[in-house]
Amino acid sequence: MNILILEPYFTGSHRAWAQGYQKQSKHTVEILSLSGNFWKWRMHGGAVSLAQNFLATDFEPDLLLATDMLDLTTFLSLTRHKTSRIPTAIYFHENQLSYPWSPADRDVMQKRDKHYGFINYVSALTADVVFFNSKYHQDSFLDELQRYLKHFPDHIDLENIDRIKSTSKVLPLGLDLSRLDKLKPALNPKLETGHAKPLILWNHRWEYDKNAGEFFKALFLMAEKGLDFEIAILGEAFSEKPEEFRLAKEKLASRIIQFGYANEFSEYAHWLWRADILPVTSNQDFFGASVVEAIYCDCLPILPARLVYPELVPAELHDNYLYRNFDDLVTRLEQAIYDFDALPSQSLRDIVKKFNWASLVSDYDDEMESFC
Repeated sequence: MNILILEPYFTGSHRAWAQGYQKQSKHTVEILSLSGNFWKWRMHGGAVSLAQNFLATDFEPDLLLATDMLDLTTFLSLTRHKTSRIPTAIYFHENQLSYPWSPADRDVMQKRDKHYGFINYVSALTADVVFFNSKYHQDSFLDELQRYLKHFPDHIDLENIDRIKSTSKVLPLGLDLSRLDKLKPALNPKLETGHAKPLILWNHRWEYDKNAGEFFKALFLMAEKGLDFEIAILGEAFSEKPEEFRLAKEKLASRIIQFGYANEFSEYAHWLWRADILPVTSNQDFFGASVVEAIYCDCLPILPARLVYPELVPAELHDNYLYRNFDDLVTRLEQAIYDFDALPSQSLRDIVKKFNWASLVSDYDDEMESFC
């Protein structure tokens, strides 16, 4: 069968996911995309541009697979003479209803941020099937949708929530973890002679929802206690560098051995294999691709008992890897630094390898076939 992925924001994890499925699927998968810039404008205007591009192609899809960045209703209305009989699915990498917006965002300050969530709502209502990358994501979207609709004066049609729920499924994010295997050092860098200090890793975006302030606050406390450790700061900054990172670079300068985005995947993989401890403080993670990648490279995770993280780690291991509050994070991080020579106490690699495309692609193909 022919599948057309519609991606108005073709960068980062969105791009990797689309290309990963295209490469691994037994079906013919084509990608219609726009560059990954100006995400708000992509949610508003991306459907118009992609509709025009679609009408200019000769590709005849059996299935349209959009992502959450597309206004699916607008796309279908502009292409209805070609798409009226084509089944449609939408894949939610994130959503703008339960995503924690920064209070400093201009749209939030001017109280005009609600429309992005509305685009997600009507797109989900329009699609034949709605895929979420985790159970947590599905539940948080549906729960927030009920609160969101109650903001409006009348005809809020709450029954549509059940309608969306009935078409919703969880389909985890596919990752090319095998790329990390190919870049694994012959000798374990965690056991190298001279690797006498634990390396603490940050490998997430430099944005509000990742809560870097709490991450660095914990490291400042470790430094004040006189603990010996090093830090590798990776991840992409999309605009001006947040103040937390500038301050951390200043206060932890002697401990930072990597600061900034790794331009090559091989460089990124090097730091993942080299790192020892991954304290995570995010206020938003619908799946946690960067966390999964670090865990796959045998980095010890210290995860909050919220968001998607209890879903990533089996229930019987929650006490080992999930912290309850900031004080608990500090206690666990301090202990991990002290017990550095014994890390990792238990590898979670086998638990997360199920997210490798080689393991997931048949589930994707089966799902696409089942309703098409």
